[in-house]
Amino acid sequence: MSYSPVTETPPKPSHPRNTWSPTDPMDQVDLGSIDFIPPGEGRAYTFGRKTIAVFRQRDGRLFATDDMCPHKAGPLADGLVGSGKVICPLHMWKIDLETGRCLGENGAVRTYPVRAVNGRILVTLTA
Repeated sequence: MSYSPVTETPPKPSHPRNTWSPTDPMDQVDLGSIDFIPPGEGRAYTFGRKTIAVFRQRDGRLFATDDMCPHKAGPLADGLVGSGKVICPLHMWKIDLETGRCLGENGAVRTYPVRAVNGRILVTLTA
């Protein structure tokens, strides 16, 4: 099911769909209302074959990374969020949300610029 993130409310499941592809000239995507992500949680957003996780800390800061943990491909959007880190729900790997680096382990995930504008989440995706 596809929807327009600018005009419609995303569906309730934690994996809303969008039609962005890496060949699109615009790389900033409106993911919808910031209220879709409760403070202290993350949500996964799928764009074609790519899935990113967007995290909203309790202090309101937003982060965006690839959704797959580099260890065993755990869904990072389902992890525990706090202090600028996410803990993978599968094997407890800690990932710094600003740099994407795994703490105490060899690995990293890609990070993306993300911000809130007028209550909407805007993430910059690049090819």
